[in-house]
Amino acid sequence: MTSMQRDMAAGGKPVAAMGVFDRYLSVWVLLCIVAGIALGQIGPAVFESIGRMEIARVNLPVGVLIWVMVIPMLLKVDFGALGQVGRHWRGIGVTLFVNWAIKPFSMALLGWLFVRHVFAAWLPVDQLDSYIAGLILLAAAPCTAMVFVWSRLAGGDPLFTLSQVALNDTIMVFAFAPIVGLLLGISSITVPWDTLLTSVVLYILVPVVIAQLVRRALLRRGQAVFDRMLKRVAPMSIGALLLTLVLLFAFQGEAILQQPLVIAILAVPILIQVLFNAWLAYWLNRRAGEPHSVACPSALIGASNFFELAVAAAISLFGLKSGAALATVVGVLVEVPVMLLVVHVVNRTRGWYEQAHEHATDIPEPHP
Repeated sequence: MTSMQRDMAAGGKPVAAMGVFDRYLSVWVLLCIVAGIALGQIGPAVFESIGRMEIARVNLPVGVLIWVMVIPMLLKVDFGALGQVGRHWRGIGVTLFVNWAIKPFSMALLGWLFVRHVFAAWLPVDQLDSYIAGLILLAAAPCTAMVFVWSRLAGGDPLFTLSQVALNDTIMVFAFAPIVGLLLGISSITVPWDTLLTSVVLYILVPVVIAQLVRRALLRRGQAVFDRMLKRVAPMSIGALLLTLVLLFAFQGEAILQQPLVIAILAVPILIQVLFNAWLAYWLNRRAGEPHSVACPSALIGASNFFELAVAAAISLFGLKSGAALATVVGVLVEVPVMLLVVHVVNRTRGWYEQAHEHATDIPEPHP
């Protein structure tokens, strides 16, 4: 049993709080916006030099930061949990349906609606396609690491959470590129397939393999060693994310200063998508008769995004100065407060949910 499973003790109530870095992630992102824009204006030549450090369209400093960001999070994923998939097959089915059949396509629709129509007059014309591409990249990558925090806070079933994340990561290796390519093509956005596939290999496949090899090596030394290592590398992951954001906003500073509403505008479709998918997964699990401890992580996984992968893919496909990169960063900005709102709602509605679940599982006694 892992430390996360031990923390999720009987009774289905959250017993662990978020760390300081996680709880105030939106604050750190806001500070990175300010710092990045200021540094970009003060020393543009420095960041231009960083931007030129590329091999095969992969920016080397950002690539290193992405690996430092992603690999510690993937250490938490236990692919052995795939054996538990059948335990709550209805909840697994609901989450897969929302993650892969609803979320990317609904985001493409919302991007088309809000970016190309509702807010088009307030956005730079040459970046409209790029913004939509960033939104699609954000929605095509289900959350991997932060969902363990959300599930713990909502009293979610730890085995369901582990098995669902492991299954999503397995699917993501094969489905991320085709779904992104399909939706970009439908949106009339040129698909650089070689770069897209390179991004999948560099930022999904290779980190998964490295993380699993490190995970096995650590676990051979004992669970306590593994748990200590997770605590040590967690700040490194967040730190790499924040440094990446500083770089992004240093490159995006001029565009943001010229269009200061762009972040708020891009947040609108992201907020709608997150809240809609959380509600849909929560409601479908209720209809399917799954317990609240399954519906919570299902709703949270269905709503949240693997924004680290989205940021990496956007930079590789469209560049540090692209609207796509900025759109994925907005996803980072809104992730924590919105997901905390979803956690609050599912916790407050536990009674309503379980009342329906009790009725669904109640078997009437036969008449004498």
